[in-house]
Amino acid sequence: MANNKPKPFTYKFVNDGSTLLLELTNATREVLKRVEILTVFLKNEDAANIGPAQVHIRFEAVERILPAEKSIVHHTIWINGKPAEATADHLQRLQAIEGKVNPYVLDISWQNAEGRTRFQRIPVGH
Repeated sequence: MANNKPKPFTYKFVNDGSTLLLELTNATREVLKRVEILTVFLKNEDAANIGPAQVHIRFEAVERILPAEKSIVHHTIWINGKPAEATADHLQRLQAIEGKVNPYVLDISWQNAEGRTRFQRIPVGH
């Protein structure tokens, strides 16, 4: 069964000098409030690849995104339960590489104009 329902958000990664940032765009004609992305737990890169994820990315909530507006969603990288230095940015692992499987998902929630919570899943990563 095909899901032809329009997607409220589009995304892209933008370079801000030495930092990679996530940009969300509201593709609807309504104001979307309290936009949140669930924490993304990255797979361990070591050879054993066992145990809980050592690296995860937490995104800050965005209070609202106006129709057709773009918004940078700030993030923090955590390694072994502690905030990592800016040089240890793993956000690039969420960028898609053509021909590779997308092992991660941006789980986005928001409130629409009626105050109802909605969700969208966007496959990402490599």
